[in-house]
Amino acid sequence: MHWPGRAESFRLLLVCWLVVGPVPVPVLAQLRHPVPVLWMMPGNQSAGVALAVRLALQDLKRQAPPLGDYEIQLQLLDSQCDPAESLRALFDAMWAGPKYLMLFGGVCPSVTALIARSLPALNLLQVSFAASSPSLSNRKWYGNLFSTLPSDRALNQAAVKLLQRYKWTRVGVVTQDGPRLSEMKKDLLRQLLKADVDVVSTQSLSGDVCSSLRRLKESDVRIILVQFDEDSASEVFCCAYRLNMFGARYQWVVVDGGAAGWSLGRQVPGCTADSLQTAAGGSIRLQTRRLSNTNTPGVSGRTLQDYEDSYLRQLTQDGSKVSSSLHSFAYDAIWVAARALSQALEAAKHIEKYGSQRNGSVGEEEVQKTLLDAVKQTQFQGVTGPVFFRNGERMTSIELIQFQGSSGVLVGDFSTSTQQLRLMNQLLKFKGPGPARDRAVVLPQRQRVGLLMHATVSSAAAVTIVITLTVLFFTAVYRKHWLLRASGASWDVLLLLGVLLSSSSVLIAGLDGASQSDRTFEVLCSVRLWTLSVGHTVGFAVLFTKTWRLYSLCRLKQTQKQRASCVVLWIFLLDVFVLTTWQILDPLRRVVLQHGLQSESADQDVVLRPYSELCSCTNMELWLTAVYGYRAALLGLGCFVAWSVRTVPAAHPAVSGKHLALSVFAVTAFSVSGAAASLLTSHNPPLQFCLTSVLILCCDVFTLGILFGPKLLYVCANGSELPDDVADGEEEARERLSRLNQQLKSRTAQLDVEIETITMQLCDASDPAVHATRGSNNAGGVRSVTWTHAAQVCSDRNSETKPSRPDSINSPERVRRRVSVQLPILHHSYLPAVGGISASSSSLFSSRDAFAHSDDNFLLT
Repeated sequence: MHWPGRAESFRLLLVCWLVVGPVPVPVLAQLRHPVPVLWMMPGNQSAGVALAVRLALQDLKRQAPPLGDYEIQLQLLDSQCDPAESLRALFDAMWAGPKYLMLFGGVCPSVTALIARSLPALNLLQVSFAASSPSLSNRKWYGNLFSTLPSDRALNQAAVKLLQRYKWTRVGVVTQDGPRLSEMKKDLLRQLLKADVDVVSTQSLSGDVCSSLRRLKESDVRIILVQFDEDSASEVFCCAYRLNMFGARYQWVVVDGGAAGWSLGRQVPGCTADSLQTAAGGSIRLQTRRLSNTNTPGVSGRTLQDYEDSYLRQLTQDGSKVSSSLHSFAYDAIWVAARALSQALEAAKHIEKYGSQRNGSVGEEEVQKTLLDAVKQTQFQGVTGPVFFRNGERMTSIELIQFQGSSGVLVGDFSTSTQQLRLMNQLLKFKGPGPARDRAVVLPQRQRVGLLMHATVSSAAAVTIVITLTVLFFTAVYRKHWLLRASGASWDVLLLLGVLLSSSSVLIAGLDGASQSDRTFEVLCSVRLWTLSVGHTVGFAVLFTKTWRLYSLCRLKQTQKQRASCVVLWIFLLDVFVLTTWQILDPLRRVVLQHGLQSESADQDVVLRPYSELCSCTNMELWLTAVYGYRAALLGLGCFVAWSVRTVPAAHPAVSGKHLALSVFAVTAFSVSGAAASLLTSHNPPLQFCLTSVLILCCDVFTLGILFGPKLLYVCANGSELPDDVADGEEEARERLSRLNQQLKSRTAQLDVEIETITMQLCDASDPAVHATRGSNNAGGVRSVTWTHAAQVCSDRNSETKPSRPDSINSPERVRRRVSVQLPILHHSYLPAVGGISASSSSLFSSRDAFAHSDDNFLLT
């Protein structure tokens, strides 16, 4: 039955009058003091609660003094769930009087929050049976508000305890829109954050329910906390059934403070009753205990069964078909108000009668303080269980109901007073072998180089090292062979050492670091870096130096033996400087790199997380940029020079510029490919090891084959062409020619000094003086020689002033004769300095083979 608001208010006033009116009981003769109390509640929601209130007032009449000496008179204020209207009605009632000490009720959260904050200023205390919002637990703002209905914070606390019991730390939250549920969601998220529970996703049911659940499934959420009204349960579990979000992999926890029971009977299009029960099977619902779990008489003398029978009888007598889920809390709220008022008034009477100022009145503030203390100390057994408050909140038990089959089974409870969760494991039934997992089991899997791959690559590296050592031994044995000397035996040794170091780095790179300590791993990282870097630097520096010398001789027409030797040294020192700085400032360490998850086909709840260990440092990118920077410039310059000398001929094809250019191009290509492969495959260590090792070994083998292969074949095929005794003789002849060349250089320097002295003397002497002394001096031979040199130097100057006679010593015929004799001698003396060719005797110059051999050696070494 529904009436307009004013009619309903009149009905409630009439009910209150009937409650406090005369009834045929023996206690009518007892004088009862009226205690006015304001009752604020929407008129259209008070039908089911009013019957419980009347039943409580009737039970109070039968109580012994002092509780039975007071009669609560309720004055209804229709709040209409409007804060402004409620505040106006409250002020009007307090202005009209009488004096009120307490405010009863409060159902609408917005109205309750506004009125409760103004209670201290109005000297009022409020006892509610419906204030459950978590925000009302703030005692600084709502210190005068008490509610027999436990706060929704208790439901959230129970949910957190359940998560902690099964170690669920990854959840999703689905909430229906509404003021109360929104407050619950905020408090739940705060408690989950405090408990270090990861909330993967929060969804709302305001739109498409299936879309919200689908997003949870895409995020792989297994534990789902749901906050919705009972009417929405069928729709939610229908979508869960369609999306296959039920069974052993999922656990639904319904955090709901509504009435007990499950509302899955409402049919939803696309889902049958069986499908709803299948989807909801195993889900756990948290709900506030609304009736006591004992059947012992409470403070009113009624047992729980007696109260329920009386309440149903009242409904039948009143003809009301509307029952309220809050009737039991309203019944206990009347008892809380009555007990607190009786204690406060009795204390006021005692003070007035026995106080220092007899027959005086007690102040309102003192009465309110006494009333507040009385409510805080309230403790009795009510129809909803033990009634007592702690920090302004009602202590109670939260029930855990698991949906099994077609009904709910009580499987545990949570006590808000002790903060303890009790589960009856024998009653719990999960779809799987145990509770669902909050996430897939992540099994770490170390990515390591396979045994077969490591053995294959290591064998190839060992073979390369053996070949390099063989070539090195061969070069040392036949170092005096003209072909090896023509290509530079010392440079070949350095090149082989570089190949040997780079090949050795492959053996170190494949070692398994799982069984090694961090210190050993770091040492191996440094050794591999140094061997690979130094080997590459030395090898390519030798190739670049040989190419540059050939380029200088053939293109620039100049020799730079000493400078070419310094190039290798400077490149090596630069590399050592960079590596040493790197090693000191930012050494390589063991770093664990986590890779993406990989599903395990055998078990959907098990996923693999590959990880790998690699050598890295804090500023790895910076150091790699520095190393690759100067190497890239060197490689580019080497390719340019090699391209320029690719067609230079040589004494033998084995030492031609073509082979040298191919080696430079190959090393450059393999170096660039190796650096790119190392960077691009860093996420896959086995593949990185395989690619980089193959490229390094291919580079080494190609270099050995192109540079040393033809030499080995030629020497092996023509080894007897140049025996050791011939080579030794040639070496002795070369040394003898070198000594003779030095002697001729010294003699040439002396002749230069004498010629310069005689020339200066002849130029300073005058012509008449020379003719006067020509015939009389006995040293005519010396003078003749002097005159001869003077003629050579000053002939051009004197020819213009005085013509020569035919019989003169300076005649053209005699001058030509002297020049023809002197020029070959001077040419022979200066020839070693100009051409750098050793000279000893005329027989040596007559041998063409000697010049050809020396020329080849000069160009290609």
